[in-house]
Amino acid sequence: MQSKKEEIAREVVAALHKKGHEAYFAGGCVRDKLLGIEPKDFDIATSAGPDEVQSIFSKTIPVGVQFGVVMVVEDETAFEVATFRTEGNYKDGRHPGTVKFSTLEEDAKRRDFTVNGLYFDIKAQKVIDLVGGQQDLKAKIIRTIGEAEKRFAEDHLRMMRAVRFACQLGFEIESKTLEAVKKYSDLIEKVSPERIRDELTKTLTSHEPARGIRLLDEVKLLHHFLPEIEKMKGVEQPSEYHPEGDVFVHTLMLLDGLKSAPIELAMGCLLHDVAKPDTFVRAEDRIRFHGHDRLGAEMSEKICKRLTFSNSQTELICALVAEHLRFKDAFQMKVSTLKRFLSMDRFDLHLELHRLDCMASHKKLDAYEFCRTKWEEFKSLPPPPLKLVTGKDLIAMGLKPGPEFSEIIRSVEDAILEGTIKDREQALAFVKGKISKG
Repeated sequence: MQSKKEEIAREVVAALHKKGHEAYFAGGCVRDKLLGIEPKDFDIATSAGPDEVQSIFSKTIPVGVQFGVVMVVEDETAFEVATFRTEGNYKDGRHPGTVKFSTLEEDAKRRDFTVNGLYFDIKAQKVIDLVGGQQDLKAKIIRTIGEAEKRFAEDHLRMMRAVRFACQLGFEIESKTLEAVKKYSDLIEKVSPERIRDELTKTLTSHEPARGIRLLDEVKLLHHFLPEIEKMKGVEQPSEYHPEGDVFVHTLMLLDGLKSAPIELAMGCLLHDVAKPDTFVRAEDRIRFHGHDRLGAEMSEKICKRLTFSNSQTELICALVAEHLRFKDAFQMKVSTLKRFLSMDRFDLHLELHRLDCMASHKKLDAYEFCRTKWEEFKSLPPPPLKLVTGKDLIAMGLKPGPEFSEIIRSVEDAILEGTIKDREQALAFVKGKISKG
């Protein structure tokens, strides 16, 4: 059964056919359909030049006319329509210096991997395979089209894309392709942080994020954009709490528990112990990592900014790292402290990180079960009226604005959370009592 998006895409192809042009579905959508996966997008390759494409459709966006790429918008859905082309003289490891509109055969040769070099002819209802992509799909192999060195020299990010596709599809990387990535891994330093972030995100949110990090490490790519993760290797941990092994092994075990997780959780898992190498101390009683949560949050902020994550993503990732040790203290927390802890933004992600952390080490879930139960319990209650006393009330009582204000208001909020203050009258009486005691 066709999706609505595929129906519209077929109409776009038919419109190109009607004007006498060749036009086919191309790339990932063909690959995914053959694998039984519903494509997210339908890209179209055509013999029509960009000017001709723009003349055929009423609404277009010239996103890359110099490369023969036009976005066609039909029924509020955008489709990338690209003219058959050859590319050459890559100078910056991304953009071709020359583009020549050509044939379907030449267009296939310029693509990255064989499984992405397939086309589908909707007229003949058949796949056009000029690069051996169907064979590699059956064999579950990621292989470059032509010489791997040339493909990676054209666009250095293709090295990370090889890893990403392997993890998304559950495929192996063909040996020559893998060796070429190892050989040219240092070229990744020429790629913009934004593009690296996007590929890392797709890898970490795939079905196999841990395998992705292992592969990125194996082919020497991780060393260039996340050296902090490499430093985790061989960092010993106390065996009574971490029988699984060193910090790197533990981190990968956390990632092994993720399946298509939000990127904030995936990054939180990846970075939760990032400061352990820098806080390692072999004390008399056992190995310790004093303050690795706080330092880890600081390091995570630098890493997230380096990889150009958004401010909101960075804030959440850093919070996941900074707060991941607090679960062990939950049983001893005052009710007000516990309620504040459980009311953190996206506490569901904090809870899941803690569960994964436990399952990748001692496997004791007491604090997880306790916090999850309390969280569900608190969520079912109406939110407490925390703003019963304001700064204006304190001024009216004769107090001068200063640090004492926030302390008094915080103590009132704590009492409200504890349940000892129910209304504004009680709150004001509570404040007056604190003032009279000095």
